[in-house]
Amino acid sequence: MDSIHVILSVLGNLFSSHCLRPSTQAPQSQNESNAHSFIRDETKSFSFSLCSINTTTNERERERESIILESLEREMRGDEKSSISNRTGSSPSCLSHFWSSALRTKSLPPPQSETSSVRVIPGGEGLVRRLGLFDLILLGIGASIGAGIFVVTGTVAHDAGPGRYGGVTISFVLAGASCVLNALCYAELASRFPAVVGGAYLYTYTAFNELTAFLVFAQLMLDYHIGAASIARSLASYVVAVLELFPFFKDNIPSWIGHGGEEFLGALSINVLAPILLVLLTIVLSLGVGESSVLNSVMTTAKVIIVIFVIIVGSFEVDVANWSPFAPNGFKAVLTGATVAFFAFVGFDAVANSAEESKRPQRDLPLGIMGSLLICAALYIGVCLVLTGMVPYQFLGEEAPLSEAFTSKGLKYVSVIISIGAVAGLTTTLLVGLYVQQSRLYLGLGRDGLLPSIFAKVHPIRHTPIHSQVWVGSVACVLAGLFNVHVLSHILSVGSLTGYSVVSACVVTLRWKDKSSSQVSRKWISSWREGVLCLIIIASCGFTAGAVYRFNASFVFLIVAVIAAIFAAAALYLRQAYMVPPGFSCPWVPIVPSVCIFFNIFLFAQLHYEAWVRFVVLSIVSVGIYAFYGQYHADPVSSSETLTYHRAPTEEN
Repeated sequence: MDSIHVILSVLGNLFSSHCLRPSTQAPQSQNESNAHSFIRDETKSFSFSLCSINTTTNERERERESIILESLEREMRGDEKSSISNRTGSSPSCLSHFWSSALRTKSLPPPQSETSSVRVIPGGEGLVRRLGLFDLILLGIGASIGAGIFVVTGTVAHDAGPGRYGGVTISFVLAGASCVLNALCYAELASRFPAVVGGAYLYTYTAFNELTAFLVFAQLMLDYHIGAASIARSLASYVVAVLELFPFFKDNIPSWIGHGGEEFLGALSINVLAPILLVLLTIVLSLGVGESSVLNSVMTTAKVIIVIFVIIVGSFEVDVANWSPFAPNGFKAVLTGATVAFFAFVGFDAVANSAEESKRPQRDLPLGIMGSLLICAALYIGVCLVLTGMVPYQFLGEEAPLSEAFTSKGLKYVSVIISIGAVAGLTTTLLVGLYVQQSRLYLGLGRDGLLPSIFAKVHPIRHTPIHSQVWVGSVACVLAGLFNVHVLSHILSVGSLTGYSVVSACVVTLRWKDKSSSQVSRKWISSWREGVLCLIIIASCGFTAGAVYRFNASFVFLIVAVIAAIFAAAALYLRQAYMVPPGFSCPWVPIVPSVCIFFNIFLFAQLHYEAWVRFVVLSIVSVGIYAFYGQYHADPVSSSETLTYHRAPTEEN
């Protein structure tokens, strides 16, 4: 077609030049002159039309290229639905609608200043910015350190062995180092999304797609719901234990009050105190971020003071001879201890979920994440050193090792203080879980339309997501009051490991692409897909290595998996990063995220096989929920682009 246009253009030019050349003949008659004038006009018109055809052809070619590039961009962003409708004029099929919806993504938010604005729903109210750096650090500590610091340390020490420079210390150092790497990834994304709640769900929505984000939310939320109910039951047990220290309550509190009554039909286990505690905490959280922040700060400070007191008092009872031998059960026991200790640090991600309530999110969120994690690591290692120095590791109990250690030294009053510290620790863990990790996630999905809009409602006076808060509190009350959720503990941690792994992948993916740019190319899309393939290979190698380690298979398979992961990480490293984000940036990308993904999935392989089944079943159920509800109601464009940004309401203290 282009060659025909060129030929016609040439013929037109020749014809025009022939007809319009100056005449050397005698003057012509009036009719002949009019005829020649007519021919000249028509020839000019014909020549101009041919030139217009050429111009139009070039414009059409450019337009065709633009359409192709736009189509590629839509394919990448999951926006094929509009492309199909525009080209065919017909509505897409159910399957194509599902995929076009599932592959939708959010755009990167605009750069925010330190006086970051908050996203507010039109006609509604936003969350108040009340949390400073100190509040965020206490929030992270409150989520990470519960009663487990008085229990998990003894369990790890019993398996890994003692040691001033080995055994349990190495286990907690390895676990802490792994969590620090994960925290670096969270810190970068928290700095890039300083004005919006959502955490891992929001990051996944932006870096990958809508369906993956919904699956991450589902895995996290099941962990949070069951975990909150389990913590509430443990808190009720500790409260009863503290009350029984007084003669009036000793042996006078029925078991169904706080310890759980007899099971009915093998499923029900009545606990009255746990729902009462949950109702009280839900009321405090519904009053506002100020009240809940004050309660968390007071309880967390008391907990940290008690832990430091235990370390100081216990240090006077340490016998350095108990710190040897080095790793008596071998390095495998040390590594196994690290996998257990890793979950003791889980909770720092709660800081990232409080982005919309932070006064200076770009500065304070990374500092809050890293600061809380480092403080927790120091406290855990300090308790480990004191515990293994007081009692030989082989004599440590697994139920209450720290209390038993102080009792054996004649310091029974310290055991009472430890019980009080456990109450404070569980209270803050439950408070943060209900406050940040659950209600704010429901708020984010309600805004995006993946859940009913009632979850997006923010109280105009209290500035809290009141409906989301009441919902998560009600779910926890039902689970804690009627079921023995402790038996489900072996299927937990799937959500946390999934979230950490996906967040690490988001760091790498968002370094490649800048979705605020309108330009895209085939090379860019191919590069993006190759990078995602490398991330999948690293995750697969991590699971293979974990399975080999767990089932004591040939060590050769473990080496092969590690080498394959190294090659995949090297392939990522050789790629060019398209964008270095402003603010805090994770160092050594993509090496740090690759190590995080490998180790997180390695730990995933160590979980009970029922946890794997839970992951698959919940994923299938979540896809069904998304297919019947989420895909028809989600609107990432209106939730991220049409909402205005303005200075957030703040409260000065």
